[in-house]
Amino acid sequence: MNGSDRILSRIKTDCDESVRAIEEHARRERDRIIADAQHRADKQAAAVAGQAAQRCAQTDASSQSRALLERRNALLRQRRQEIDKTVDALEQYLLGLNDYDYFEALYRLAARLRGKSGEVCLNKKDLERKPENFEKRLAAAGLKATVSKKPVAIRGGFILKSGDVEENMAFDAIISAERDRIEDFINQKLFAR
Repeated sequence: MNGSDRILSRIKTDCDESVRAIEEHARRERDRIIADAQHRADKQAAAVAGQAAQRCAQTDASSQSRALLERRNALLRQRRQEIDKTVDALEQYLLGLNDYDYFEALYRLAARLRGKSGEVCLNKKDLERKPENFEKRLAAAGLKATVSKKPVAIRGGFILKSGDVEENMAFDAIISAERDRIEDFINQKLFAR
């Protein structure tokens, strides 16, 4: 090999080494950039996954809370319906009593008005079926009253008129006035845990 061939060979070898060094540097830089990008992507993915998990947990908690509220409301609606049916059944029971028991119930109501006087007003059905000694039995219960000949529009029970004052002893009015106590009793007996 002559001198110029050796110089050319040396230049080619130097160039090849420079190219390999540049390629090696480029490969290392590429690997570093990829590793850095992968690290940042993993970090972002973890952050997004954490946020998604947090949102899922919040949504789950909110859904459970809504479900519990809906269940509670459904139970309360059902309880209200059962109480309404029971209260209606109570009034139907009172209205369905035989004549003797029905008027015995009226005498017990009259005893709640002990010491009062006035005019007892009944519905048409009760006026027609009242016992002959009705006024005496009212007096024995402590209510001094006469029976009005004019029927009133109530389903059962009576109204006591004393001048401008009326004492409403109709079954539906008494049940309505005592509804909270009736509901408490039903809740304690039927729905207590």
